[in-house]
Amino acid sequence: MNDIIINEAKTPAEIDAVRDLCWAYRDFLLNNSPVDQEITETFYPTAKYEDLMQDLPNLHARPKGIMLLAKDASGTPVGCGMTHALNDTTAEIKRVYVSETVRGQGVARQICTRLIDQARADGIANIVLDTSKSLTAAQALYDRLGFARRGPYQPIPEDVLPELLFFELTL
Repeated sequence: MNDIIINEAKTPAEIDAVRDLCWAYRDFLLNNSPVDQEITETFYPTAKYEDLMQDLPNLHARPKGIMLLAKDASGTPVGCGMTHALNDTTAEIKRVYVSETVRGQGVARQICTRLIDQARADGIANIVLDTSKSLTAAQALYDRLGFARRGPYQPIPEDVLPELLFFELTL
């Protein structure tokens, strides 16, 4: 495996790198399957996603959230992941994405482990997340990390509900 360095994204350049990776993730989902395209366009139409990307530093700010950036040995951004608090005891993992160049090398696992460790340190009791049924590698990762499958933790439109899976980890 390549040497991967994962740190909290703090500087404007690091936050911009996370934004670029988030856009790459959105593009990946749009091209992954017709169902993922529909889900992405439903929840994150371009204008809404642009607003979300501008607000990333506020949405995932300390003390109950974090935005991580993974870089390879050359300093190239290759992955990201973030958490934000849903309430005082529950955090949600969002936008775990790894560039194709390093997929299958354990980078997503490293990112998720760091997110979990930080949530635990922050006093979070539960972590939740959702993923598309088509993202089988993500599902396998969450299973290996000890997440349990559960029902939706937020309102979800009935037409896309059958296409999503929901997970929870008690810390």
